[in-house]
Amino acid sequence: MFHLARRFIKTGFVFFITGMIIGFYMLVTANFKRSWFEYSLVTVHVHIILFGFLMSLIFGVAIWMFPRTKDKTSYSPKIAETVYWLLTLGTTVRAVLEIAAIFFTSKIISIFIVLAGAAQLLSGILFVYNIWSRVKPVGKLK
Repeated sequence: MFHLARRFIKTGFVFFITGMIIGFYMLVTANFKRSWFEYSLVTVHVHIILFGFLMSLIFGVAIWMFPRTKDKTSYSPKIAETVYWLLTLGTTVRAVLEIAAIFFTSKIISIFIVLAGAAQLLSGILFVYNIWSRVKPVGKLK
């Protein structure tokens, strides 16, 4: 398994555990404190599980499993590395700032939440652009 693929997958596992802990906190709050948690935690939970875990896992497995092309110009390891950092930092910053927004109302926090979301979006676009050439048939049907 390639180093970057392992990093994507292991980072995804960290996000998974983090998301599960936040989900468990929401479960305990709703059932034992009989109070509802902040709605922003739902957004944090979903983004950590969906983007942090699921997308990291998908990206890592795709980089690992999709066949490499003979044309070295169509897939860039530098773009793949950029995708990793955009996804990881975008998801982390967004989660931290969504939690901070529960306690502090600030236009700056809102701006950085949107920028972190833009980083997540850009990571997806760059991933598809970069992996596109590796999505190809392996053999011919008879």
